[in-house]
Amino acid sequence: MPMTLDLPPLWLALFVLVVWLMGKALPLAAFGGAGAMVAGALVALGLGLMGLALREMARAKTTFVPHRAPLRLVQSGVFRLSRNPIYLGDTLVLLAAVLWLDVPLALPLVPLFMLVIRERFIRDEEARLRLAFGPEFEEWAGRVRRWL
Repeated sequence: MPMTLDLPPLWLALFVLVVWLMGKALPLAAFGGAGAMVAGALVALGLGLMGLALREMARAKTTFVPHRAPLRLVQSGVFRLSRNPIYLGDTLVLLAAVLWLDVPLALPLVPLFMLVIRERFIRDEEARLRLAFGPEFEEWAGRVRRWL
């Protein structure tokens, strides 16, 4: 498989950069100190979700790299709450950046980021899981929401 730079952390970095640039170009403070406090909690929650998800995937001895075939269907830990806890964590980090950098006009970037992630990664991942695990995936997908 050829090396690809189409990875979710790079998309997250790009979106955070856009938030920062928007803040420089269109300074409009709105969240203040409360936004910074909430941002800290969101970063902690987002990174925590990512860490817990990576731990579950490592325990199951399956890949966490997008575009690779999974060896196991992980349904334990945070995967009981979200089918995509790492992407949910990325989204929380982006929202935290909007709050921390105090750029209210960047809030629409959060659902846009979710759309990009769904179209570039989640749809293909779900297709691979459906192909590999069939009814087991369908049962899990029926029970656990994609995001939360």
